[in-house]
Amino acid sequence: VDVSNQTKTTRGIDIVMAIDVSGSMLAKDLKPNRMEALKKVAANFVDERPNDRIGLVVYASEAYTKTPVTSDKAVIQDAINSIKYDRVLQDGTGIGMGLATAVNRLKDSKAKSKVIILLTDGVNNAGFIEPETASDIARQYGIKVYTIGIGTNGMADFPYAIAPNGQFLFRMMQVEIDEQLLKNIARKTEGK
Repeated sequence: VDVSNQTKTTRGIDIVMAIDVSGSMLAKDLKPNRMEALKKVAANFVDERPNDRIGLVVYASEAYTKTPVTSDKAVIQDAINSIKYDRVLQDGTGIGMGLATAVNRLKDSKAKSKVIILLTDGVNNAGFIEPETASDIARQYGIKVYTIGIGTNGMADFPYAIAPNGQFLFRMMQVEIDEQLLKNIARKTEGK
């Protein structure tokens, strides 16, 4: 038995960041906008976790894996860098979809600790998997979900339409983050 190989797979934490890339992530209540602010925080987070393996899932109304769980930090940083509002995904916020896709990435992990960091700026309004269901599945696999709401309370400059030239049009709108949902997901899975 190759012992060194075994300890390597179990010592660190396996983490998947599930990142909301819906249109509202372009809101400007964080500078220059939520998405760019989030990318900075995510990049710093990766730098601070040299021994953990990290993967990335992005979601709007659907979700896909951008990077499977890996210990290659350069790959992760490149992936974070390249995150953008993506017309490939239907717009909307499918928190359950993002969470379920992240669970899928971690369920077979041999790490002794499995964590999802779920980042969203909104309210679940899309996708065919309810966040509650995805949380139950995470709990069954012993995965803790840490939830982070992105944005400020009050008003924010939001993209609400796309002009003929392809640029977004912005207007002030009420910021809505379903904090209760985020608290419930974290509590159910023993995250924060």
